[in-house]
Amino acid sequence: MNALTKPLNATEARRAARNHILTPRLETPFHPRLAALDVVNDWYNWAGYKAPHSIFDEELEYFAIRSTAALFDISPMVKYRIKGYDAERYLNRLTLRDVRKLAVNRIHYTAWCDDHGHVLDDGTLFRLGEQDFRLCCQERHLPWLLDSAFGFDVEIFEETEEIAGLALQGPTSHAVLAEAGFAGTERLKPFDIATFPHDGGPGCSAVTISRTGFTGDLGYELFVPRAAALSLWDRLWAAGAEHGIRAIGYSALNRTRIEAGFIVANADFVTAEGALRADRVRLPDEIGLDWLVDPDKPSFNGRRAILDARRNQSLKHILVGLEIEGNIAAEHAIVYHRGKREVGLVTAATWSPTAKRNIAIASLERPYGTKFVDDLWVEIYAMRELKYQKMMKRAKVVPRPFVKLARRTATPPGLR
Repeated sequence: MNALTKPLNATEARRAARNHILTPRLETPFHPRLAALDVVNDWYNWAGYKAPHSIFDEELEYFAIRSTAALFDISPMVKYRIKGYDAERYLNRLTLRDVRKLAVNRIHYTAWCDDHGHVLDDGTLFRLGEQDFRLCCQERHLPWLLDSAFGFDVEIFEETEEIAGLALQGPTSHAVLAEAGFAGTERLKPFDIATFPHDGGPGCSAVTISRTGFTGDLGYELFVPRAAALSLWDRLWAAGAEHGIRAIGYSALNRTRIEAGFIVANADFVTAEGALRADRVRLPDEIGLDWLVDPDKPSFNGRRAILDARRNQSLKHILVGLEIEGNIAAEHAIVYHRGKREVGLVTAATWSPTAKRNIAIASLERPYGTKFVDDLWVEIYAMRELKYQKMMKRAKVVPRPFVKLARRTATPPGLR
């Protein structure tokens, strides 16, 4: 028996268990800056990385997004590079939208399905060159992407660890970029990409900036090689000092994405690979992604199943926006028709300080949410002095987004 197989005694076992719990998650390239600013020690696991729910105060972080400028670390977002002679043709076969219509230095939001038309994930597709793409998403799909590439001349690899990313969001976000010396960013339209000089040390001379984000506000996303991450952070942080820049965590971002009506995989819908029950999977039309489907392009994964469901009117679910009476968020509340029949579930909810409304995203069973949109109720349990109080609150179906800001699409953006 050697040291590797020798049984642990009780003390060693306890120490090993404690060390396992204390083992840190992966740290993003920006973690030193986030850790230095952190005052609440509220971290969570994002794709294996240590990420903040909050940095200092969720409410103030939210108002930084809506009032000044906010920095959010998006490095854990899964990033795939897809390039080669057949890259466009391969992605057109894989995803719902027509990639042939996506110009170089442009981005579009898209999704991809299995052969049954069930959504595997959604994300953003960056066209960096004629046959050079970056696919950003929530879940890891490398085996699926490689299997789907059979017969195509493409190179596919994950670059999550190599590429650091920051989301700079809010009404003064462009003012921060201008102050930081990124000349020309005022010409970026929504979903444009451009490359700008950045002296980030050896091996880095540029930063890729896209006019994208997950807040429904004016915003940008910046990507650099890992080695240049801290120099990029410091450049933005110094430039943003007079523009109210703040670092934020996911809780504040999540509130703004609900206001914008954006959905999150495995929160507002269960991905086809992650679903354990057959009735949990969703077609694009069942989660509000019907507008992504381009039925006129050549065959793509799930095309027949999606179009058959439309033709046969066999869609079973719908994702809707709800406005709920009161000001208590209805997170994960059950939705009822006439207060009796259970017809769905709230997948995301918040009180919106900007809209001054209690809003939610909910998955309903058709025909509720389509034919029947009146007399809906949600069942909320609120903690009141160490006791849960059940409340039935009226709800009505309303359009998304709940908050629509003109500055999100204004070009050039206003300098504040």
